[in-house]
Amino acid sequence: MLDRIRTGRGFIAALDQSGGSTPKALALYGVPESAYSSETEMFDLIHEMRTRIVTSPAFTGERILAAILFEQTMDRQIEGLGSAEYLWTRKHVVPFLKVDNGLEDEEHGAQVMKAIPELADRLGRATEHGVFGTKMRSVIHDPDPTGVDAVVAQQFEIAGTILAAGLVPIIEPEVDIHSSAKAETEALLKDALLSHLDGLGDGQEVMLKLTLPEQDGFHHDLLEHPRVLRVAALSGGYSRDEADARLARNPGVIASFSRALSEGLTAQLSDSEFDAALDAAIAAIYAASTT
Repeated sequence: MLDRIRTGRGFIAALDQSGGSTPKALALYGVPESAYSSETEMFDLIHEMRTRIVTSPAFTGERILAAILFEQTMDRQIEGLGSAEYLWTRKHVVPFLKVDNGLEDEEHGAQVMKAIPELADRLGRATEHGVFGTKMRSVIHDPDPTGVDAVVAQQFEIAGTILAAGLVPIIEPEVDIHSSAKAETEALLKDALLSHLDGLGDGQEVMLKLTLPEQDGFHHDLLEHPRVLRVAALSGGYSRDEADARLARNPGVIASFSRALSEGLTAQLSDSEFDAALDAAIAAIYAASTT
């Protein structure tokens, strides 16, 4: 799995919508909130959606390096196998697990992650399922050094625990694409990331998942850092076409798209229509990730 992540061509499929984002993801998939009356039914429906995506003939390791799973997805099965086990053994797609519990309220222009008291248990179960790494998300809205430093410090502190458990963390300090000073925020963030990366020990490698930057090639220093295994980009609310265009202007960075990957996929499509739409999306994102 490490060799595949380090050298493979392709992108990361983010299939990790959690409790807060699932209703929106289902609505975009053509399933309104009136279609379910409990959280259990909601998660059953989102698992059906994810299963339809990963079992599609369009979804294979030929173009998709990895997939990020929500905890409930990891704990469920796809065609009789655990979801993570299915991804690797049937599709040759490396499984990652979302480990954060969402965001705290905004302070100093940023939202750090809520506490993760279940982290040790979550990492243990991930290891049992053959998961390779993790992902955790924070959000930065404004170029406030205090907020940026708080986000990055927390990310690297938790990353240390994840590395000690034998897993590879994806650090995701998202910069809000609607920030009034996005480029300035990205500059502060890159400086903070480089400082913390320099503090990692020999043999410690992390991945980064970052907002597509305002300045093309802006993540070059991060791509070249010896402690960075891979740099991925989130779509962050950009349309798929816009995200693909921005990604193609940043060589070396690969996609880790969620909403942009599933854009246009609905429950109402026939299987052949669904597979064709997914294949087109994967082809476009793959092309942008390998430019």
